[in-house]
Amino acid sequence: MVRNAEIKARCADAGRIRTWLQQQGADFKGTDEQVDVYFNVPAGRLKLRRGTIEHALIYYQRADTAATKESQVQLLPLSSDSKALHDLLEAALGIRCVVSKRREIYFIGNVKFHLDEVEGLGSFVEIEAIDRSGTGDYARIHAQCEQYRQALQIAPADLLTHSYSDMLTGQA
Repeated sequence: MVRNAEIKARCADAGRIRTWLQQQGADFKGTDEQVDVYFNVPAGRLKLRRGTIEHALIYYQRADTAATKESQVQLLPLSSDSKALHDLLEAALGIRCVVSKRREIYFIGNVKFHLDEVEGLGSFVEIEAIDRSGTGDYARIHAQCEQYRQALQIAPADLLTHSYSDMLTGQA
């Protein structure tokens, strides 16, 4: 299990954020065309991500707050052919929502940045500070997330509480 500190916010100027990331020497991983299929589960969120860069089954739990929030994430990387898994999960759990997005992926150390264009919702930025070390030092990754929020001049009023799936299904 991986712990993240993360924020999601509306993004009125992706170009400004992209330029800032480039000036910081961020490692650009590419632009991913992603389709996230969310399945019905009693707690948390389970999604099958099918993208051109990222391809995984992801289960996560996090609070729905606008502040920097902790996520508990379990991620199973998959091969590019996950149709059989999709069909199995759909039959067993049913589909809750499908989110289609174009995502630019950047890294600065252990911090991942997304510039998202979400079909039906608009433009967003995400900052995800990742604790892969297993040290459980949430205060450190929370501080990193907050540091980058301030550096990118993301106003508290632009922070979102819910996931894209919640927004698309009218639960946000």
